[in-house]
Amino acid sequence: MLIDTHTHLDDARYESDREAMISRARQAGVESMITIGCDLVTSRSAVVLANQYPFVYASIGVHPHEVKHITADWYDEFRKLAHDRKVVAYGEIGLDYHYNHSDPELQRQRFREQIQLARELTLPVIIHTREAQDDTIRILKEERASEIGGVFHCFSGDAWLAKDAIELGFYLSFSGILTFQNATMLRDIAKTVPADRLLIETDCPYLTPVPHRGKRNEPAYVKHVADLLATIASDGTPVTADEIGRRTSDNARRLFRIP
Repeated sequence: MLIDTHTHLDDARYESDREAMISRARQAGVESMITIGCDLVTSRSAVVLANQYPFVYASIGVHPHEVKHITADWYDEFRKLAHDRKVVAYGEIGLDYHYNHSDPELQRQRFREQIQLARELTLPVIIHTREAQDDTIRILKEERASEIGGVFHCFSGDAWLAKDAIELGFYLSFSGILTFQNATMLRDIAKTVPADRLLIETDCPYLTPVPHRGKRNEPAYVKHVADLLATIASDGTPVTADEIGRRTSDNARRLFRIP
């Protein structure tokens, strides 16, 4: 059984076949999935979807691209959403200096505020970081994020970021990027991650893994990430995809307190 720890099930690309897509995931052995909020609207959608399926859970929060839209009432709205029993995380939040859709200084301010809110709500954080490694780690340390824990989602950073994240007590989640032909360095990093710090995800509908590249991604394809991880076990001992599924699912249940 597998847990896809990062999906966007509310995406418009699923409007025509969302029920069938979720059914395919279950048939592929996906035990649970977490659908992610990126702003107030998608956070609300995530909670609604999570309450439609017993095996779907939700996160709430504001992606760094969207923090420029935060208004005075948003955080109170997130506090209300967090009362829902299906909300298991706060995020995705973080810093993204590649596109700078929101001003970097504002990103840093909102990142701090959202970590503080996650600590208030005792929810683990889901971290998005791109070309912002030093600031991300520094702010996580200064805001004592290790007290609530979390995950660096869709990990694609360097070995130093992996080391810093693990030292903070965070998990690393690997996506379909791991299956890409040019992801040799990322696969080498994945080999070094302790088994009790590994998670898997699709980030669907984005980042479709081999052999489905070029198509819309969906949770059923998380099995390809597990299959790839099984071929690069950290201690060199052969590990089955089923064992990777068990390990990563145990980790997800522990981090997100999923029954």
